[in-house]
Amino acid sequence: QLHIVESGGGLVQPGGSLSLSCAGSGSTVDEDVIGWFRQAPGKEREKLSCISPRTSRAGMTNIADSVKGRFTISRDNSRNTVYLQMNSLNPENTASYYCAARRNGFDCSHYEEYDYAYWGKGTQVTVSS
Repeated sequence: QLHIVESGGGLVQPGGSLSLSCAGSGSTVDEDVIGWFRQAPGKEREKLSCISPRTSRAGMTNIADSVKGRFTISRDNSRNTVYLQMNSLNPENTASYYCAARRNGFDCSHYEEYDYAYWGKGTQVTVSS
């Protein structure tokens, strides 16, 4: 059974940075499609970024236009962890951030929220002065 735990959220001032972690157990994250999502109060869940399995297009990554240039996804196979580095944060980025995994996947850009079977409980990010 694949188990996912997010961490790294917290309170940050506008313009600041945070690095979120997505640790997996029961599987190796470089064999799965891993995605980062967020959901702000009263809004729908939004896909932010994803990374393909190591064997699929060399672990290609994908970033949503809304965060392109500020957010970066990466993977550390030795730690079985996927990271979301978030820079230049603003109050509109306040949300719960979720990591999700899909097994037996390929190019992660093809998958939407409903294609991910395994979800963490989320980590809260609050951007405020």
